[in-house]
Amino acid sequence: MDDAIKQKILALLDEHRILTLATLRPDGWPQATTVGYGNDGLTLYFLCGLESQKAANLARDDRVSLTIDHDTPNVMEITGLSMAAHAQRIDDRAEAEKALGLLMQKYPEPQEPLPFPKPAPEEVAIFRVTPVVISVLDYTKGFTHADLVMC
Repeated sequence: MDDAIKQKILALLDEHRILTLATLRPDGWPQATTVGYGNDGLTLYFLCGLESQKAANLARDDRVSLTIDHDTPNVMEITGLSMAAHAQRIDDRAEAEKALGLLMQKYPEPQEPLPFPKPAPEEVAIFRVTPVVISVLDYTKGFTHADLVMC
């Protein structure tokens, strides 16, 4: 992967904290949901409820598609990422704690006190997202311009 494009991807990952994740339901229909994420380089982490539809979908099929972007008043300033990736549930407590820490680092200090304690790793389903293909959308380089990166 070209270093300049990797730096662009990392900058976009660092600028955002919410992504839209698509998983596959048992009937084959895609399910898109919004989740917060943390990242360590190109590896992303998110969590969801233990009994959530998302966790059940991923237990059956770990393939996901996701987007990361933001609104802009000028169409020629649109930037963002879309990815095809695999999402594996984390069972290792040390990695789960790391993932929770990365998720919280995305939010500025101080946060209002949460109305509940931070979840322990065993109270939520935490997933590691490993990209396979990343599309880097950058309209500043031309209308609908995207660079496709194989990971």
